[in-house]
Amino acid sequence: MSDEALSELATAAGLLPEWEDADGVAHIVTPDTLRAALAALDLPAQTSDDIAESRERLRAEADRDFITGDVGKPVLGWRGRGRLRLESGAARDIALGAALIVNEPGYHRIESGERTVTLAIAPAAAPGVGALTGRARGWGLSAQLYALRGSRPAGFGDFAALADLGRLAGACGADALAISPVHALFLADPTRFSPYSPSSRDFLNPLFADPGIGDEADGDALIDWPTASAARIARLRAAYDGFLADPDFDRFVAEGGAPLFGHAAFEALHGHFGRAGDKGWQDWPAAFHDPDGAGVADFVAEHRDEIRFHLFLQWRATRGLSEAQSTARAAGMAIGLVADLAVGIDPGGSHAWSRRGELLHGLTLGAPPDGYSAAGQGWGITGLSPTALARSGYEPFLRTLRTALAHAGGLRVDHALGLGRLWVIPEGARPLDGVYLRQPLDDLLRLLVLEAHRASAIVIGEDLGVVPAGFRDRLAERHLLGMRVLPFERTRGGGFTDPHGWSPVAAAMTSTHDMTPFAGWWRGVDIEWRETLGAEADTPEQRQADRMRFWARATDSAGASGPAPATDAPADAVDAAIALVARSDCELALVALEDLVGLEQAPNLPGTIDEHPNWRRRLPASPDTLFADATVAARIATLTKERPA
Repeated sequence: MSDEALSELATAAGLLPEWEDADGVAHIVTPDTLRAALAALDLPAQTSDDIAESRERLRAEADRDFITGDVGKPVLGWRGRGRLRLESGAARDIALGAALIVNEPGYHRIESGERTVTLAIAPAAAPGVGALTGRARGWGLSAQLYALRGSRPAGFGDFAALADLGRLAGACGADALAISPVHALFLADPTRFSPYSPSSRDFLNPLFADPGIGDEADGDALIDWPTASAARIARLRAAYDGFLADPDFDRFVAEGGAPLFGHAAFEALHGHFGRAGDKGWQDWPAAFHDPDGAGVADFVAEHRDEIRFHLFLQWRATRGLSEAQSTARAAGMAIGLVADLAVGIDPGGSHAWSRRGELLHGLTLGAPPDGYSAAGQGWGITGLSPTALARSGYEPFLRTLRTALAHAGGLRVDHALGLGRLWVIPEGARPLDGVYLRQPLDDLLRLLVLEAHRASAIVIGEDLGVVPAGFRDRLAERHLLGMRVLPFERTRGGGFTDPHGWSPVAAAMTSTHDMTPFAGWWRGVDIEWRETLGAEADTPEQRQADRMRFWARATDSAGASGPAPATDAPADAVDAAIALVARSDCELALVALEDLVGLEQAPNLPGTIDEHPNWRRRLPASPDTLFADATVAARIATLTKERPA
């Protein structure tokens, strides 16, 4: 067996045998890594016969019954005779060998003999901020949902608190409110509280449902998830105990069908068998690993009320999220909520249990070595298999998109680079020993644009990290907004760039959930954390030079004046950061609540689990109290002045 044959199979399967790091240094993937990744893709490559059989399997699966295309352009992949039936009801014949051009976006059908092909035709671009607001530039806020304090005591933020924030932000002239992911986690295991490691992206975290009865203590600045979750679940059970029937609940369950019932069954099973810190369904008794097996059927028959409770939770959460979006829109927001789509799924969760064939198995997602992490990153999550996507007509991807957009006017795609390629790590290997796996970028972009068009929603793609050449241009061509994050917008010499030169097809941001807020950056809080963790950090002299570079840009482009603020007095620097983002050419400006309020600690510190209190920090007060603060009001006034409603 030759390395050349192995490399050819890997390339045909979408693996990249060679790759470049952030510094442009070329790397060659080892044969062992390629074989392990191919095995996880169900393409054995241990022997020459294995490779030949795997190549033949790839060829056999190349002919698909789902084709994507663009409005007004020839559809690649179809040259046969057939009958085209448009979603609108119109129909016409397709001549043999004729170019197929469709001028109507939507999901159409080609009927050719006994074969039916779905034809997904995307518009040229997704809706822009201007199309939804009637103005060239808009602004909004971003919030960690769990961090919100509601108008009545609550252990952590919920959809009722989100509605309160949407009402206040909309009244101030905001167009959008971007939120952290609300995907289903593991109700029976409150130690799993990272919003980016969901059990399923097709259902909601029921802890965000408003129980509507009773109170919970406000708690400390940091959320104690086990204690707070237990209190919230107790209130939700009390609400369920008083629930008799509702026609809307019956409709919700009927429309959710088998996938919703399967998720409820998973939650009941995990509550029965699960223990804090376990993998998930893999640690249950073997008889319950098969969702269609007799063991699960018997369990369902014996625990119908518990399963109904989990259906009730999904219904309650869905109503709460819908009401939050309605409240934001009624308050004047043209876009409203911008949902966040996590890049992957916990391999021990509901999705992996009920629809195993849709996911990559034996591979976890992560990132290659870069300037932030010399060893690379392993995230402990998996993702959708590109071969399974093609085989299923992209149904898993579409289902997830539609869930995310059902109650939102926008969508942020976490790690959007994953639409083109994912860094996958064979089980048990180091992140350094991973390999890039290509994704069907053209198809995914078309479907993303088509679903955004149908939902009248904007799309933001997180295009940070090791960005392939031309990737940002591909997003911009489709009017998928990139992210321009203030601390990263630098010249080659290290200075801060003029925000008037930032890409218009982007969202300008003061910071992200993985970054220290600007006040903390100014003080050097991030340096302190990295030194505590033994990680490489800026020196005090480097940070002071950066402060001076920032203040020079703020003086030139944001109306700042006088000497730079003292290190321990960051308020004026935060004002200037918000003004810079507000003045940018980007069509959307998003300011994190942490920056609006002037907080210093990050919601999350990548690469840590217990060393830093990730996903536990709460805001210091309710939105009503925060918005009444004179400093916060002045920062909002800056946004409305630069981007008037």
